[in-house]
Amino acid sequence: MKAKFTLEYWTDEGWYVGRLREVPGAFSQGKTLQELEENVRDAYQLLMKEQPNIRRRIKCKPIAIAV
Repeated sequence: MKAKFTLEYWTDEGWYVGRLREVPGAFSQGKTLQELEENVRDAYQLLMKEQPNIRRRIKCKPIAIAV
């Protein structure tokens, strides 16, 4: 079975850095966008192995921030 997630990414000093929007804690980096995608998949799999119920425990709360 495959689940779909949103990869949010940016560049920082020549590295692609990203996270899965729907899975707090699933962060990674790579020298290329393809490497980032592979690494964030690995990060997700490790996170699910270590903390399989993390998505059920995550809570969200809106906050206000002055801009």
